[in-house]
Amino acid sequence: MKAILGRKMGMTSVFAEDGTLYPVTVVEVLPNVVTQVKTLEKDGYVAVQVGYEEKKESRANKAEKGIAKKANTVPHYVSKELRGDEMGAYQLGDQIKADLFKDGDIVDVIGTSKGHGYSGTIKRWHMHIGPKGHGSGYHRGQGSFANNGRYNHGVMPGKHMSGHHGNKSATLLNLLVVKVDAEKGYILIKGGLPGAKKSIVTVRSAVKTVKNKESVKTLVNRAPAPVAEETPAPAEEAKAE
Repeated sequence: MKAILGRKMGMTSVFAEDGTLYPVTVVEVLPNVVTQVKTLEKDGYVAVQVGYEEKKESRANKAEKGIAKKANTVPHYVSKELRGDEMGAYQLGDQIKADLFKDGDIVDVIGTSKGHGYSGTIKRWHMHIGPKGHGSGYHRGQGSFANNGRYNHGVMPGKHMSGHHGNKSATLLNLLVVKVDAEKGYILIKGGLPGAKKSIVTVRSAVKTVKNKESVKTLVNRAPAPVAEETPAPAEEAKAE
């Protein structure tokens, strides 16, 4: 399994040669610099710690400066471990770029969902709203807490109630990589991804078997068509006097 860090930039759409329209999310992928290497002998598992998005040294603390010095690089804003057998081949200071994946790959994307703060059950759990008439004593309540006497001294665990909504890890499985451009540093992934714009996401190899793998068509480079210059009309012959 392989993985890389990126930043969700937003959504757009691209066309294939046969006219297929792909709604895609643009993931900016700057070079991931390997700042630490975890080995099976020393740490008990195989992984690499990577840094994403360079930070001025004046804004880094001592720990960040020390880690960057060992890897012969500069401090980074984001530091995260990427696990997988294929990640063990990287050494300290190596760069992992977007060409780790290729067009047509099936990947999983891990991000942090949008936070909605403290929310009620209608918004958080999509419960049914009560009657809207003026005589109704129940509009957006939490519903009955009855449990048939099985747990009379408290609320049963797992009861859907109001509370903190969102801002937690979310994973989407088996997404199609439509296009990879290592030179410009981006990956186009079909469909939407978890998280807000500018949030950090992890793109990894799919961990579940894909039965019906979708193939990506060749994309059309939709450059603007050249504008034909207008040919001036021939001047009319002067009328003879």
